[in-house]
Amino acid sequence: MISLTGITKIYTVGTQRVAALNGVDLEIEDGEFLSIMGPSGSGKSTLMNIIGCLDRQTDGEYILDGLNVRRLVDNQLATLRNRRLGFVFQSFNLLPRMSAIDQVALPLLYRGATNRKRAAAAALNLVGLADRMDHRPTQLSGGQQQRVAIARSLVTRPAIILADEPTGALDSKTSMDVMAVFRSLNEELGITIAFVTHESIVANYTRRIVSLLDGKVVGDRPNVPSYERDGEKMENAPAGAATPAEAPS
Repeated sequence: MISLTGITKIYTVGTQRVAALNGVDLEIEDGEFLSIMGPSGSGKSTLMNIIGCLDRQTDGEYILDGLNVRRLVDNQLATLRNRRLGFVFQSFNLLPRMSAIDQVALPLLYRGATNRKRAAAAALNLVGLADRMDHRPTQLSGGQQQRVAIARSLVTRPAIILADEPTGALDSKTSMDVMAVFRSLNEELGITIAFVTHESIVANYTRRIVSLLDGKVVGDRPNVPSYERDGEKMENAPAGAATPAEAPS
C-alpha cells in the first residue's frame, strides 16, 4: 500500500538547512497496525505529514496504492486525502458549537455527498457514541471528544487512518479506551492504522514498532501487543455494528 524510498525533508531556517528526514525507507502493508515512535525532533511528525500528503518530501519516492505521490498536483493530493486517508490528532479539532453528528458529517459535506447524517451516525455508532450524537464538545469527556474525531476520520471509509499523538491529551485509562477503539477498527474493518507517538505504552499496543532518531529509521520490529501479552480481554471495545454503512459518494 505505502512505499517510501530515500525520503528526505530539508527545512531552511535562516541561513541553515536542517534535515528533518534523512533517507527514510519504509513499507506499510494493507491492514497493518503500527506505531512510528521517537523522541521530540526525531522526524516522526514530518514523516506522518508526508505519508498523509500534507507535506511534500525534498527528495525520494513515495508510492501510495501504485501512485507516485510526488507527481500529483495540489487538487489531486486533496482528492487523495479525502478519499483514501483519515486523520486523528492530539487536539481534537472539534468546532465548539457543532453537535457530534454534524462534526462527523463535515468531510462528506466537503465531498458534496448525500445521506451525510446517516453515514455520520453509522461512524459514531462504530466508536460507541450512538447515545451522544447531539452533544457538543463541552458536553463530552476528553475520551468521547477523541472518539468523535476518530468517527470523523473514518466516515469517508478511508483505507488508512493516520493518528498523530492521539492519546497525548488523555489520562492513561482513557488512552487505553481510545486505543481499544483503534484496535477494533483495525481488526474488524481491516483499516490500516499508523500512530505517531513518543509513549511506549501506546507503541506497545500495536503490532509493529518503527523507531526514528535524527530523521532516520533506527529500528523496525514486529510486536506482540500488550493486551495479548497480558491476556487482556477487550472489555472496552465500542458497541455497534461490525461494518459501517457505506459512505455516500
